[in-house]
Amino acid sequence: MTFEVVRADDPRCAVLEADGWTVVGESWGARLRSPDPARLDQAVRRATGVVVRELGPSYAEALHALEKANEADYPYTPATQQVVGSLETMHELWTDGRVFGALDGDQLVGATNIRLVGVGEEQRAETGFTSVLAGYRGRGIGQAVKALSILTLYADGVRVFGTGGAALNAASLGANESLGYVVEERWRSYAPPAD
Repeated sequence: MTFEVVRADDPRCAVLEADGWTVVGESWGARLRSPDPARLDQAVRRATGVVVRELGPSYAEALHALEKANEADYPYTPATQQVVGSLETMHELWTDGRVFGALDGDQLVGATNIRLVGVGEEQRAETGFTSVLAGYRGRGIGQAVKALSILTLYADGVRVFGTGGAALNAASLGANESLGYVVEERWRSYAPPAD
């Protein structure tokens, strides 16, 4: 099936809807500009019972297992589909990005991936995904790993950060807003009219 993903403020939305296209998903994109290090540090410290730190490529297998365990829980929209690739794909995350995780002993229970995109004044750090094991959700672990990723790249001179997600995942949106992200765009995914 062919989907059309259109920004919610685009006049094409009205045209598609008039032509019988149906909204099958909504998503958002947010930016964090000039982050507040104190706020981010507090988010890292609030995650108790785990160690939050940057992870090296030796964690690729653990990250793959975490993502496989969570794959069915990712909300689906045509614009935000998260498909867990192979173990090789996990290794590639360290080629052009960085990974931060939360460890309960030796078990990886939360992680986020972030990479630089754009150049010059347009450069920003974009989160690829943030994932927390089901039994550990609601404890601030997703916020903590994301906050540490922002703090680390902020220390490297990055000042603009991007993220996004499915509108269905209100917890993710709330967690990002509490870190200082501001939603700057909303998107609608349309399915064509039935024949």
